[in-house]
Amino acid sequence: MSVFLRRRIIVSSNIHFAMGGAIFGAFTTESVSLIAKHGLPGVEPYRSGLTAWLDKPQALKALLDEHGMRLITASNGGLGQSMAFIDPSKRRETIADHVAFCGDFLKIFGCTHFKINMGSRPQNGTTVDDIKAIAETVLELGKRTLEMGVTIAPHPHIWGPIERPEEVRALLDQTDPDIVSWIPDTAQLNLGGGDPVQLIDDYYDRLAAVHWKDSKASYRGYTGPTPTKEMHAEEILYKDLGSGGVDHPAIWTMLNERGYDGWITLDLDPPRPNEGEGSVDDKIEINCKYLTETLKVSHL
Repeated sequence: MSVFLRRRIIVSSNIHFAMGGAIFGAFTTESVSLIAKHGLPGVEPYRSGLTAWLDKPQALKALLDEHGMRLITASNGGLGQSMAFIDPSKRRETIADHVAFCGDFLKIFGCTHFKINMGSRPQNGTTVDDIKAIAETVLELGKRTLEMGVTIAPHPHIWGPIERPEEVRALLDQTDPDIVSWIPDTAQLNLGGGDPVQLIDDYYDRLAAVHWKDSKASYRGYTGPTPTKEMHAEEILYKDLGSGGVDHPAIWTMLNERGYDGWITLDLDPPRPNEGEGSVDDKIEINCKYLTETLKVSHL
Protein backbone atom coordinates (compact mmCIF):
# COMPACT_ATOMS: atom_id res chain seq x y z
CA MET A 1 0.00 0.00 0.00
CA SER A 2 1.36 3.43 -0.90
CA VAL A 3 2.18 6.07 1.70
CA PHE A 4 -0.49 8.29 0.12
CA LEU A 5 -3.19 5.69 0.54
CA ARG A 6 -2.11 4.90 4.08
CA ARG A 7 -2.54 8.57 4.98
CA ARG A 8 -6.15 8.50 3.72
CA ILE A 9 -7.30 6.17 6.46
CA ILE A 10 -10.55 6.80 8.27
CA VAL A 11 -9.71 8.17 11.70
CA SER A 12 -11.67 6.50 14.46
CA SER A 13 -13.97 8.93 16.25
CA ASN A 14 -13.56 6.79 19.36
CA ILE A 15 -9.86 7.45 19.92
CA HIS A 16 -9.35 10.11 22.58
CA PHE A 17 -6.29 11.54 24.27
CA ALA A 18 -5.55 11.88 27.98
CA MET A 19 -2.84 13.67 29.92
CA GLY A 20 -0.69 11.60 32.23
CA GLY A 21 0.03 12.71 35.78
CA ALA A 22 3.83 12.51 35.78
CA ILE A 23 4.18 15.99 34.31
CA PHE A 24 2.48 17.55 37.37
CA GLY A 25 3.82 15.62 40.34
CA ALA A 26 1.00 16.33 42.78
CA PHE A 27 -2.34 16.26 40.95
CA THR A 28 -4.24 19.44 41.86
CA THR A 29 -7.17 21.58 40.79
CA GLU A 30 -4.65 23.61 38.78
CA SER A 31 -3.63 20.43 36.95
CA VAL A 32 -7.24 19.84 35.94
CA SER A 33 -7.65 23.43 34.73
CA LEU A 34 -4.50 23.22 32.61
CA ILE A 35 -5.57 19.95 31.00
CA ALA A 36 -8.99 21.45 30.25
CA LYS A 37 -7.32 24.50 28.71
CA HIS A 38 -5.75 22.28 26.08
CA GLY A 39 -8.96 20.39 25.36
CA LEU A 40 -7.87 16.95 26.55
CA PRO A 41 -10.90 14.94 27.72
CA GLY A 42 -9.04 12.44 29.90
CA VAL A 43 -6.57 12.30 32.77
CA GLU A 44 -4.36 9.50 34.07
CA PRO A 45 -2.74 10.50 37.35
CA TYR A 46 -0.35 8.49 39.50
CA ARG A 47 -1.53 7.23 42.85
CA SER A 48 1.57 8.85 44.37
CA GLY A 49 0.32 12.21 43.12
CA LEU A 50 -3.20 11.70 44.46
CA THR A 51 -2.38 12.00 48.16
CA ALA A 52 -4.86 14.85 48.63
CA TRP A 53 -7.64 12.88 46.92
CA LEU A 54 -7.24 9.27 48.05
CA ASP A 55 -9.74 9.59 50.89
CA LYS A 56 -12.17 11.78 48.91
CA PRO A 57 -12.47 10.38 45.39
CA GLN A 58 -15.99 11.78 45.03
CA ALA A 59 -14.63 15.31 45.36
CA LEU A 60 -12.13 14.67 42.56
CA LYS A 61 -14.83 13.12 40.41
CA ALA A 62 -17.04 16.17 40.90
CA LEU A 63 -14.15 18.42 39.85
CA LEU A 64 -13.49 16.36 36.73
CA ASP A 65 -17.20 16.21 35.90
CA GLU A 66 -17.33 19.98 36.13
CA HIS A 67 -14.65 20.17 33.41
CA GLY A 68 -16.20 17.43 31.27
CA MET A 69 -13.18 15.25 31.96
CA ARG A 70 -12.75 11.55 32.69
CA LEU A 71 -10.22 9.78 34.88
CA ILE A 72 -9.45 6.77 32.68
CA THR A 73 -7.22 5.00 35.20
CA ALA A 74 -4.60 5.80 37.80
CA SER A 75 -1.20 4.19 38.00
CA ASN A 76 -0.32 2.17 41.08
CA GLY A 77 2.48 2.93 43.56
CA GLY A 78 3.07 5.42 46.33
CA LEU A 79 2.98 5.13 50.09
CA GLY A 80 1.07 2.27 51.63
CA GLN A 81 0.91 0.04 48.56
CA SER A 82 3.16 -2.98 48.13
CA MET A 83 4.85 -3.25 44.72
CA ALA A 84 6.50 -6.64 45.32
CA PHE A 85 5.39 -8.41 42.15
CA ILE A 86 8.33 -10.83 42.13
CA ASP A 87 8.53 -11.97 45.76
CA PRO A 88 5.96 -14.76 46.33
CA SER A 89 6.10 -14.17 50.10
CA LYS A 90 4.70 -10.66 49.57
CA ARG A 91 2.23 -11.58 46.83
CA ARG A 92 -0.82 -11.65 49.10
CA GLU A 93 -0.05 -8.16 50.45
CA THR A 94 0.61 -6.77 46.96
CA ILE A 95 -2.63 -8.16 45.61
CA ALA A 96 -4.66 -7.00 48.61
CA ASP A 97 -3.29 -3.44 48.35
CA HIS A 98 -4.08 -3.24 44.63
CA VAL A 99 -7.55 -4.74 44.99
CA ALA A 100 -8.34 -2.20 47.70
CA PHE A 101 -7.25 0.73 45.52
CA CYS A 102 -9.23 -0.63 42.62
CA GLY A 103 -12.40 -0.97 44.65
CA ASP A 104 -12.09 2.14 46.81
CA PHE A 105 -10.86 4.53 44.13
CA LEU A 106 -10.84 3.40 40.49
CA LYS A 107 -14.38 2.05 40.59
CA ILE A 108 -15.67 5.46 41.72
CA PHE A 109 -14.61 6.83 38.33
CA GLY A 110 -15.93 3.96 36.27
CA CYS A 111 -12.44 2.86 35.22
CA THR A 112 -12.40 -0.29 33.10
CA HIS A 113 -8.66 -0.97 33.31
CA PHE A 114 -5.97 -0.61 35.98
CA LYS A 115 -2.52 0.37 34.72
CA ILE A 116 0.22 -1.14 36.87
CA ASN A 117 3.96 -0.74 37.05
CA MET A 118 5.67 -3.79 38.51
CA GLY A 119 8.29 -2.44 40.88
CA SER A 120 12.04 -1.97 40.51
CA ARG A 121 14.31 -4.00 38.29
CA PRO A 122 16.37 -6.64 40.14
CA GLN A 123 19.98 -5.57 40.59
CA ASN A 124 21.31 -8.37 38.39
CA GLY A 125 18.54 -8.18 35.82
CA THR A 126 15.26 -10.05 35.44
CA THR A 127 15.44 -13.84 35.30
CA VAL A 128 13.10 -16.36 33.71
CA ASP A 129 11.89 -17.27 37.20
CA ASP A 130 11.27 -13.59 37.99
CA ILE A 131 9.04 -13.24 34.94
CA LYS A 132 7.16 -16.39 35.91
CA ALA A 133 6.58 -14.98 39.40
CA ILE A 134 5.40 -11.63 38.02
CA ALA A 135 3.05 -13.42 35.62
CA GLU A 136 1.56 -15.43 38.49
CA THR A 137 1.05 -12.30 40.62
CA VAL A 138 -0.45 -10.28 37.79
CA LEU A 139 -2.76 -13.13 36.76
CA GLU A 140 -4.02 -13.65 40.31
CA LEU A 141 -4.50 -9.89 40.73
CA GLY A 142 -6.27 -9.71 37.38
CA LYS A 143 -8.78 -12.33 38.45
CA ARG A 144 -9.64 -10.22 41.50
CA THR A 145 -9.98 -6.91 39.65
CA LEU A 146 -11.99 -8.51 36.86
CA GLU A 147 -14.63 -9.39 39.46
CA MET A 148 -15.08 -5.61 39.75
CA GLY A 149 -15.20 -5.15 35.97
CA VAL A 150 -11.64 -3.81 35.79
CA THR A 151 -8.99 -5.41 33.57
CA ILE A 152 -5.45 -5.49 34.91
CA ALA A 153 -2.95 -3.89 32.52
CA PRO A 154 0.79 -4.25 33.22
CA HIS A 155 2.98 -1.48 31.88
CA PRO A 156 6.52 -2.31 30.66
CA HIS A 157 8.97 0.37 31.78
CA ILE A 158 12.71 0.84 31.61
CA TRP A 159 14.36 0.21 34.98
CA GLY A 160 11.42 -2.01 35.86
CA PRO A 161 11.49 -5.82 35.82
CA ILE A 162 9.80 -5.89 32.40
CA GLU A 163 11.72 -3.57 30.07
CA ARG A 164 13.31 -5.63 27.27
CA PRO A 165 11.22 -6.84 24.29
CA GLU A 166 11.79 -10.50 25.14
CA GLU A 167 10.56 -9.79 28.68
CA VAL A 168 7.46 -8.06 27.36
CA ARG A 169 6.67 -11.00 25.13
CA ALA A 170 7.34 -13.53 27.90
CA LEU A 171 5.02 -11.81 30.37
CA LEU A 172 2.17 -11.53 27.88
CA ASP A 173 2.67 -15.06 26.59
CA GLN A 174 2.56 -16.44 30.15
CA THR A 175 -0.68 -14.71 31.13
CA ASP A 176 -4.27 -15.38 30.10
CA PRO A 177 -5.37 -12.82 27.47
CA ASP A 178 -8.93 -13.00 28.82
CA ILE A 179 -7.68 -11.71 32.18
CA VAL A 180 -4.47 -9.73 31.59
CA SER A 181 -4.17 -6.88 29.11
CA TRP A 182 -1.27 -4.42 28.75
CA ILE A 183 -0.46 -0.73 28.27
CA PRO A 184 2.59 -0.16 26.08
CA ASP A 185 4.49 3.11 26.21
CA THR A 186 6.05 3.94 22.85
CA ALA A 187 9.22 5.53 24.25
CA GLN A 188 9.64 2.93 27.00
CA LEU A 189 9.53 0.11 24.45
CA ASN A 190 11.95 1.99 22.20
CA LEU A 191 14.46 2.77 24.96
CA GLY A 192 14.20 -0.80 26.22
CA GLY A 193 15.50 -2.00 22.88
CA GLY A 194 12.19 -3.02 21.31
CA ASP A 195 10.29 -2.00 18.19
CA PRO A 196 7.17 -0.17 19.42
CA VAL A 197 5.34 -0.53 16.10
CA GLN A 198 5.96 -4.28 15.93
CA LEU A 199 5.21 -5.02 19.58
CA ILE A 200 1.97 -3.02 19.58
CA ASP A 201 0.92 -4.69 16.34
CA ASP A 202 1.82 -8.19 17.58
CA TYR A 203 -0.08 -7.77 20.85
CA TYR A 204 -2.77 -5.42 19.55
CA ASP A 205 -5.57 -7.66 20.81
CA ARG A 206 -4.24 -7.28 24.36
CA LEU A 207 -4.32 -3.45 24.43
CA ALA A 208 -6.11 -1.75 27.30
CA ALA A 209 -4.72 1.66 26.31
CA VAL A 210 -1.52 3.19 24.92
CA HIS A 211 1.02 5.71 26.24
CA TRP A 212 2.80 8.08 23.88
CA LYS A 213 6.03 9.99 24.27
CA ASP A 214 9.15 10.20 22.14
CA SER A 215 12.92 9.85 22.34
CA LYS A 216 15.82 11.41 20.46
CA ALA A 217 15.97 10.56 16.75
CA SER A 218 19.22 8.69 17.38
CA TYR A 219 17.20 6.05 19.24
CA ARG A 220 15.14 5.12 16.14
CA GLY A 221 15.62 1.37 15.71
CA TYR A 222 17.60 1.13 18.96
CA THR A 223 18.20 -2.37 20.34
CA GLY A 224 20.07 -1.60 23.55
CA PRO A 225 21.47 -1.70 26.09
CA THR A 226 18.83 0.20 28.04
CA PRO A 227 19.96 3.76 28.87
CA THR A 228 20.77 4.21 32.56
CA LYS A 229 19.16 6.40 35.20
CA GLU A 230 22.41 8.37 35.28
CA MET A 231 22.04 9.13 31.58
CA HIS A 232 18.48 10.27 32.22
CA ALA A 233 19.69 12.55 35.03
CA GLU A 234 22.24 14.12 32.69
CA GLU A 235 19.80 14.64 29.82
CA ILE A 236 16.10 13.75 29.78
CA LEU A 237 15.52 10.58 27.77
CA TYR A 238 11.82 11.28 27.23
CA LYS A 239 11.25 13.80 24.47
CA ASP A 240 8.27 15.61 22.97
CA LEU A 241 6.29 13.95 20.21
CA GLY A 242 7.94 14.50 16.86
CA SER A 243 11.49 14.16 18.16
CA GLY A 244 11.93 11.14 15.92
CA GLY A 245 12.96 8.20 18.06
CA VAL A 246 9.53 6.57 17.72
CA ASP A 247 7.55 6.30 14.49
CA HIS A 248 4.29 7.68 15.89
CA PRO A 249 2.79 8.33 12.42
CA ALA A 250 3.12 4.61 11.68
CA ILE A 251 1.56 3.71 15.03
CA TRP A 252 -1.27 6.19 14.50
CA THR A 253 -1.96 4.73 11.07
CA MET A 254 -1.84 1.16 12.38
CA LEU A 255 -4.18 1.88 15.28
CA ASN A 256 -6.73 3.45 12.97
CA GLU A 257 -6.46 0.73 10.37
CA ARG A 258 -7.02 -1.90 13.04
CA GLY A 259 -10.03 -0.07 14.45
CA TYR A 260 -8.60 0.97 17.80
CA ASP A 261 -11.25 2.68 19.94
CA GLY A 262 -9.40 3.25 23.21
CA TRP A 263 -7.37 5.96 24.92
CA ILE A 264 -3.92 7.32 24.17
CA THR A 265 -2.26 8.98 27.15
CA LEU A 266 0.45 11.61 26.67
CA ASP A 267 2.72 10.40 29.44
CA LEU A 268 5.17 13.29 29.68
CA ASP A 269 7.80 13.95 32.31
CA PRO A 270 8.03 17.33 34.06
CA PRO A 271 9.81 19.84 31.81
CA ARG A 272 13.43 20.69 32.46
CA PRO A 273 13.81 24.43 31.80
CA ASN A 274 17.60 24.08 31.99
CA GLU A 275 17.33 21.84 28.91
CA GLY A 276 15.14 24.36 27.07
CA GLU A 277 11.82 22.64 27.70
CA GLY A 278 9.86 25.60 29.05
CA SER A 279 6.86 25.23 31.34
CA VAL A 280 4.28 22.48 31.85
CA ASP A 281 1.85 24.60 29.82
CA ASP A 282 4.41 24.89 27.00
CA LYS A 283 5.07 21.15 26.97
CA ILE A 284 1.41 20.19 26.80
CA GLU A 285 0.87 22.69 23.97
CA ILE A 286 3.83 21.37 21.94
CA ASN A 287 2.58 17.80 22.15
CA CYS A 288 -1.04 18.67 21.42
CA LYS A 289 0.09 20.64 18.36
CA TYR A 290 1.94 17.58 17.12
CA LEU A 291 -1.32 15.66 17.25
CA THR A 292 -3.40 18.26 15.46
CA GLU A 293 -0.85 19.71 13.04
CA THR A 294 1.39 16.75 12.18
CA LEU A 295 -0.95 13.76 12.60
CA LYS A 296 -4.02 15.85 11.65
CA VAL A 297 -5.98 14.53 14.61
CA SER A 298 -9.41 16.11 14.26
CA HIS A 299 -10.33 15.88 17.94
CA LEU A 300 -8.51 15.18 21.16
